[in-house]
Parts: sequence; structure tokens; C-alpha cells
Amino acid sequence: MSGELSPIDKAKFVAAKKAAEYVEDGMRVGLGTGSTAAWLVRCLGEMVRDEGLRIKGVPTSTRTAQLAREVGIQVVSLDEAKWLDLTIDGADEFDGDLNLIKGGGGALLQEKIVATASDQMVVIADVGKEVETLGAFPLPVEVIPFGWQTTQALIEETLVSIDVLGRASTLRMNGDSPFVTDEGNHILDLHLNRIGDARQLAMVLNQMPGVVENGLFIDICDAVVVGYGDGRVEVRDINAGTIEEAMLYFAETDNLFTDLVD
Repeated sequence: MSGELSPIDKAKFVAAKKAAEYVEDGMRVGLGTGSTAAWLVRCLGEMVRDEGLRIKGVPTSTRTAQLAREVGIQVVSLDEAKWLDLTIDGADEFDGDLNLIKGGGGALLQEKIVATASDQMVVIADVGKEVETLGAFPLPVEVIPFGWQTTQALIEETLVSIDVLGRASTLRMNGDSPFVTDEGNHILDLHLNRIGDARQLAMVLNQMPGVVENGLFIDICDAVVVGYGDGRVEVRDINAGTIEEAMLYFAETDNLFTDLVD
């Protein structure tokens, strides 16, 4: 396998590399889940090893915890850290107000708890995740296994009075069995196509018995670092109202690529 990265992986990598600049010595950092967040964990591991960076990482899933330990990041629980300086995570979609859909990897509950317990949340994403209106990506809703079909029927019935284009929902599977989250729950993916009022939908869903949490992250994200396939990055800060652009150059012999090189 050659060390040449695909444009999408290059976009994820430069976004992660740029976002790593937010991390300072001594910070307690929430570590997201998913392919883009995995690049970030590798970047931070390199900073720990090469620059002596000292951080405490709070992972949002068992697989992020495993990767963080592998690259030498000190892993602590949220209860141990109590409050975080920063969380960096990916997103399945983000809009112009930096509202997000998350949970494609199934870790939305822990991701939302960790992000909300942070002074700042930074999202890293390739440009393909940017949308005019949320909803093309199926919205994950975490539900308890007990009576999940009743919960599903209740959700679909409620969607009739909500401003969405589609109302179908499917139980997420893992092979022949229902997908099980780290907390032992199931996930219903709502195929809405377009969400007219994300804030209203998030509130309505979370009032339903059986629903644990939904994948709409409203007013949680402070900045998004958008990566492009040519190495450009754009940092959009919703609070400062600023957009910064930069170009990241990197050697593809970088230590991060040792598992990709011949």
C-alpha cells in the first residue's frame, strides 16, 4: 500500500492537525469518536511523544480510549476529570450556525455528555460534511432496548407534526443483531432528509419515554475546523464571528503514516 493519502483522508488529517493547535499543556481534553477524531488522537499522541505534551484525555467511546492509550495519551474518566477545557470531535453534518448531526459511529450519548462538560467544543470535518440544512444524514436516536418498537412508533407518529421531509426510521443493525451502544442501548436512524427546526425536534425527541438522547448538537459547538483535499484548512469561530484560512504542508513519510507506507 502506498503512503499517498486519498483527498478525503488528507482533508481529515489537515483538519485534525490544525485542531491539535487548540490543545495546551496541562489541559483536560475530550477525545471524539470516528475516523476524523482518530486522526486527532494520533496527532496528539505524536505531540505527547515528541514535544512532551502533558494532557488528560477523556474518550467518548471504548475504541477511542483504546487508540488514545496505544499512542501514549493519559486516559481518565469524565468523573475523574469533572470538567474539561476542550473537546475535539468530528461530525456527520454541520450547518452555518454550527449545529451538528452526530452519532454515525454510535457514540452520540457519551459524545454529547463530554462536549457539554467542556469550556469549548471544536469540530473537525472535511468540507463534505457542510450542509445548508441538517437532515440528509440519518439522525441517530439512542433508545433503551425495552419496548424499542413502541418508542419507534411513537417517534414516527410525532414526526407527522414536525417540519421534516421524511418520517421513516430503521433500527441500526450490526450484522444480524441490533447494534448495541457502549451504554447497552439501541439506535434508531431517522431518515428525515431535511430538518426544518432542529432545536424543536431535539426537544421533542428527548421528552419521549424510551429515548435516551438524540444526535442533534444545538448550540454546543464553538468552532469548526474544515479540511480540504488540497491541504487547505478553514477555522470558523461562531463566537468571534471569524473565518481564518491556512495551508498545511506535511511530509507523507510523517510518523502518522507508518502504518500506510510500503
